Amino acid sequence: MAGTGDESEQACSSVDISITRVFALLGKRWTGPIVSVLLQRPVHFADLRRAVPGISERMLSDRLTELGGAGLVVREVNEGPPLRVAYRLTPAGAELRPALDELAKWADKHLVGDNVCTESMRGEEPLRTEA
Repeated sequence: MAGTGDESEQACSSVDISITRVFALLGKRWTGPIVSVLLQRPVHFADLRRAVPGISERMLSDRLTELGGAGLVVREVNEGPPLRVAYRLTPAGAELRPALDELAKWADKHLVGDNVCTESMRGEEPLRTEA
C-alpha cells in the first residue's frame, strides 16, 4: 500500500537531502576509486582503466560521463597524432579531496576487519587521496 503524501513528506524531512544527493552520485560502484585516481593527476582513459582494477571499459565510460554531467570531471581531447583523451577533475571535483580524505581516515579506523578488495585487486597498491 502506498504511503500518503504526509508520510512521504515526513520521511523526506528526516533525510538530509544533500547527503542523499552526494551518495546517489559518489556512492555508485567504481566512482570513489575513479575520483581518487583523478585527485592525483589528469589521466588518459587506458591509464585510468589500469589504475582501477576490475572495471570494464563500458563502466568506466559510464561513470566518467556521469561525473562529467555533474560538473566534476572534464574530458580533454588532444588531436595528436595520436589522438589521446585525458580526464581531469574540475575545481568542484578537486574540492572533494578533504571529504574523501576524511572518509578514508574513517574507513581505516572503523572498517579495519572488512576486506573489500576483489580478487582482481589483490596485490595492487591501494588508492589514496592524500597529496
